[in-house]
Amino acid sequence: MKKLIIVTSILFLGSFVFAQQGIGNPDPTRLGIESAQQMLKEVSVDRFEHDGFWRSTMSTDEGYTTSRLFAGSPAAKEPIPDEEGMDIPDLYVFGTRVDFLRRGHNHFKIYPTRPIPIEGITKTISVWVAGRNYNHDLILLVQDFFGRNYEFYMGKLNFMGWKKMTATIPPQSDDGLSGVVQRNYHYNNHMGLKVMGFRIDCDPLEAYGSYYVYLDDLRAVTDLFAEYHRDPDDMVDGW
Repeated sequence: MKKLIIVTSILFLGSFVFAQQGIGNPDPTRLGIESAQQMLKEVSVDRFEHDGFWRSTMSTDEGYTTSRLFAGSPAAKEPIPDEEGMDIPDLYVFGTRVDFLRRGHNHFKIYPTRPIPIEGITKTISVWVAGRNYNHDLILLVQDFFGRNYEFYMGKLNFMGWKKMTATIPPQSDDGLSGVVQRNYHYNNHMGLKVMGFRIDCDPLEAYGSYYVYLDDLRAVTDLFAEYHRDPDDMVDGW
């Protein structure tokens, strides 16, 4: 019995020491590589300032939509540090009105006239939304490097006033072929996502009458390390 207690104590102390070494002494080589290869920055993707660039659509069996720009901006929105002093216009927000023809599991889309590319490797995408406190769901629509479409849940619109809603983009797999692929490891100048728009899935209990939603300031947190460290003397494939 004493031998069993001694052996157990030795194993416990050994594992405790090993754990302490793992927590207090991380591998500096691995940590240095991971830290050195990231240059995270928040960038503005679109401010919804251009009339006609964003549109909305809905199945004609379910209802119809109307969209336009309105003067205004969320008061709580913080400026991007790198853009301060650049006098970039930020006067409008984008509004969509939905008039339902029947109640059900309806949805409508808000989309740009052409996909919006994001430089670097995108980590998160956010947008300011005024959802009028309805139980509808906001879905982000993106397209990866291979042209495959993905959807990311951003949250419910059951709040009053403006709110910043964010979706996290998962990293691609190690093989570079599966998952949300943002970079082709053969080339350093082919990377990034494209924003295809948003879809709002309506709660059938509240899909009646008229519904209003407003969007402003589409942003992304992206890793620009490869963008800043391209080889200027590299060859261009395209011939």
